[in-house]
Amino acid sequence: MAVNRQRLPEWARKKLGHPGALHRTKKILRDRGLNTVCESARCPNIGECFTKPTATFLILGAVCTRTCGFCSVDKSGAPTALDANEPGKIAEAAVELGLKHVVLTSVTRDDLTDGGAGHFALSIKALKESLPGITVEVLTPDFQGVGKDLLTVLDAGPDIFNHNLETVPGLYSTVRPEADYLRSLAVIEEASRYGAEEGRSLKSKSGIMVGLGESADEVKQVLRDLHSSGCRSVTIGQYLQPTRSSLPVAEYVESEVFTEYEEFGLALGIESVYSGTFVRSSYNAELFK
Repeated sequence: MAVNRQRLPEWARKKLGHPGALHRTKKILRDRGLNTVCESARCPNIGECFTKPTATFLILGAVCTRTCGFCSVDKSGAPTALDANEPGKIAEAAVELGLKHVVLTSVTRDDLTDGGAGHFALSIKALKESLPGITVEVLTPDFQGVGKDLLTVLDAGPDIFNHNLETVPGLYSTVRPEADYLRSLAVIEEASRYGAEEGRSLKSKSGIMVGLGESADEVKQVLRDLHSSGCRSVTIGQYLQPTRSSLPVAEYVESEVFTEYEEFGLALGIESVYSGTFVRSSYNAELFK
């Protein structure tokens, strides 16, 4: 992989936002012992997102069982036991923060018999019961392709089901070594099929990062694959190296290229394509429901 060692361009730097609102949100989360992917993954949008009526909760603990090269979530220790009170704590925090849209994501827990699917379901139900009218988006792992575990999450009634492909197939061995592109695509396809059944309104979603060494043609093929899977919403953002031990940035992608990807995906027939430097799966999620 060709590596660009240049300094982070000025246009790829993100301002902090509103410190007061940021600290208030952090305190509410800390008081309940809750994690957010915003902090664990060192997202550049945290200062902005923590001032909005939306949040992305990281459930199933803070230690991941996989070793993805792009991610800064802790992979060094043993996963902790599930907190049976976590779904209720999340609902309480959502009420206090006045949230209208909640994203539930997690570390990958290959050590659990259901991959954490049951915990996802309990968290969805707690939010729906505590905040009538709230919309819930889940961003899940692949559950190792086990259909019944995926169904456990879908049957709990999320409004949006998201599973990220993260990158192009040719980079999986370095970016997502324990994952499988076709398995992840199958998860999205199954969720799309479920959501398309009569009486359901579940929307399927996925996202990728660029700047890891992929070609434009590879990105466009991923968009074709997602369209074929029935995926209705796609996010595309710049990979930014979160720690020194994470994969280096191979390229800082120009804004015109993001526009090209967005236009290509929309032309294919994907309903929503959100593409730009700071775009992340959960960034402005409340606007792309």
